[in-house]
Amino acid sequence: MDLKQVDIWFQDETRIGQQGSVTRVWHYCGKRPRVIRQQQFESAYIFGAFNPKTGDSVGLVLPYVNKQTMQLHMQEISHAVPEGRHAVVVMDGALWHQPSLNLHNVTMLKLPLIHLS
Repeated sequence: MDLKQVDIWFQDETRIGQQGSVTRVWHYCGKRPRVIRQQQFESAYIFGAFNPKTGDSVGLVLPYVNKQTMQLHMQEISHAVPEGRHAVVVMDGALWHQPSLNLHNVTMLKLPLIHLS
């Protein structure tokens, strides 16, 4: 493949959500009222990728993160790559970033793990 046909993309994902906090209520001095506190945690994952050269970007909001959701993200990137071009997607070393998810027009480039001493 001609390197002039290769685009560099960058990608990452993050979890966002809401979790209840410590419940405090106003009450008479010396009294401890019983209060129901929210216990569940609601979250979602935002997957995003962009090509700084062209400004193209894709994103997904999914309920969890794993190899299958990463595959969906790679497919979205693939749809955004113009015909005849190839995307190299720079990403970190998360467990779900598997080389087996590479597509005909999208290839992962995992950043090396650096140990700071």
